[in-house]
Amino acid sequence: MNKKIITLLIIILIIIISFAIYFMMQNNRNNEETNQGSIENLNNEEITENKTSQEENTIRETSKISNVAVIYFSATGNTENIAEYISKELEADLIEIEPENPYTTEDLNYNSNNCRANQEQNDDNARPAIANEIDVDDYDTIYLGYPIWWGTVPKIILTFLDTCNLDGKTAIPFCTSGGSGISASQRDLENYNKNINWQTGRGFTGSSSQSDVLEWINE
Repeated sequence: MNKKIITLLIIILIIIISFAIYFMMQNNRNNEETNQGSIENLNNEEITENKTSQEENTIRETSKISNVAVIYFSATGNTENIAEYISKELEADLIEIEPENPYTTEDLNYNSNNCRANQEQNDDNARPAIANEIDVDDYDTIYLGYPIWWGTVPKIILTFLDTCNLDGKTAIPFCTSGGSGISASQRDLENYNKNINWQTGRGFTGSSSQSDVLEWINE
């Protein structure tokens, strides 16, 4: 075999080896891209799972909020304002205790001993009737609001406690007053029904703002 043929064979062999190396490198590159794509897919799946888990937790928290009700009696609107603030912050149901016989301005004239509010507060047996039916079965926690009358709760609040079973539930009182705090009324509530899990409440004034309520809730 002459030198030209040998040289030609060597060149052909080099070309074959070069193509083989090229295809091997290309195949490895494709495999790496496939593996990288698989890793990215796994990461995306993990992100999706984590997002789904967070959404499920949010749903659970929202479900917990739905077990809270803000129930209140308001004769002049001050307590109603605070109740609305609490309900908005907690996204909780808002329920008003509506008296069967609404209170007039004359009924709330505390300077007159004959006014309806004073007569009820001086009568231990007074239980003003409630016009609307209030169902507390679906709630675990009750925010209970009222104005301070003669240093304590209006007697219609006792009517509510008599007609709605809060035994075993958590109750958080809040009140509005021009000067009196909540301590005396809270003590009276705790003594009236000791089967309720009473939590320390908070007193507000007619000028209390939504930020005041939010600060209390966050505590």
